[in-house]
Amino acid sequence: MDGLADGSNFNLRDEIKAYWSERAATFDQSPGHEIFSEEEREAWHRLIVGHLGEGRGRTALDLASGTGVVSLLLDDLGFNVTGMDWAEPMLERARAKAKARGRVITFRLGDAENTMEPDNRYDVITNRHLVWTLVDPQAAFAEWLRILKPGGSVLIVDGDFVNTTPFERLVQKLANLTQRMGFTRPLAMHQPPQLMETHRSILSRVHFAGGARAEAVVELLKKAGFQDITIDTDMRRIHRAQAKHMGFWKGMARGAQHRYAIKATKAA
Repeated sequence: MDGLADGSNFNLRDEIKAYWSERAATFDQSPGHEIFSEEEREAWHRLIVGHLGEGRGRTALDLASGTGVVSLLLDDLGFNVTGMDWAEPMLERARAKAKARGRVITFRLGDAENTMEPDNRYDVITNRHLVWTLVDPQAAFAEWLRILKPGGSVLIVDGDFVNTTPFERLVQKLANLTQRMGFTRPLAMHQPPQLMETHRSILSRVHFAGGARAEAVVELLKKAGFQDITIDTDMRRIHRAQAKHMGFWKGMARGAQHRYAIKATKAA
């Protein structure tokens, strides 16, 4: 998994880091990345509180924090937040965003699979759309268990971005048809074709190349030693809010995708 990639002197982890560094400039332009409405913000707050409770000063590590979207949500709720990402351009935007909003959040350069954090450091760990990119999720989950305090929890928000549902495929056919007939325009692309190809190449070589199904993630969490694991597939409030800022067909498909939140706890 982590060998040299196609004659390059980058290994797979280096490629992933370089990809997200390049994506940083346009990351916040996409609905589903940045938050574009108070309705969506409130939906995220509800999801987080439902699984982790209010912050009340508890320590939270937001892994693969990107431009700080989830870190800011945690700060809204009263957590003492550290964001960690291994793409410095993402961190630069996250720091600027927090400063502009008057927030006190620490953003740190680091690897989600090897955080270098001390044992039993955090009350909660969060991540969004990280697990599907992990080269070695089993090692990553063991690392997260190590740095959580006893009784602490991880909240994973992710999805299967490989396997499409029959409804998604139908929606895509209708979208293509209406575009050919001139009734709708193609969706605006927030990354050039070369980066899209890089994304496909990376996805084909990570651990979850076949799709990060919730059940497969749960099995690895169990092996790492996590307990009291729950899968929440009710993301409807978030998806409805996001759909209002997407093209019609993409918004239709969003709710049919296999997206989920998983909460898992370290033994007290």
